[in-house]
Amino acid sequence: MEPASVIEALGALAQEHRLAVFRQLVQAGDRGMPAGAIATALDIPNSSLSFHLTQLRNAGLIEQERQHRSLIYRANYPAMNALLGYLTENCCAGSGCEAESACEITVIEGKSA
Repeated sequence: MEPASVIEALGALAQEHRLAVFRQLVQAGDRGMPAGAIATALDIPNSSLSFHLTQLRNAGLIEQERQHRSLIYRANYPAMNALLGYLTENCCAGSGCEAESACEITVIEGKSA
């Protein structure tokens, strides 16, 4: 994955509603969801949702398919996996971390360090 694509994807996810939409679509699986169902599930006005869906589509994180009169949205799993792979490709200096010991977070007075 190219750095410009990573930056675009992370930028698209760096907004509360878009992150919620993406997570909702990941949970929906391959069947996806129509825009109206997303709006209802997340309590986002249709006018705002359209903007957020466009941003996620432009970043390549979601796909859109017309089914009759509805637009169905799905998470683009290969793009999601490529983004995660890019972010973790050098984890633990490439030595293959164990899940429990990798990237251990230290909490100091209620804040992550």
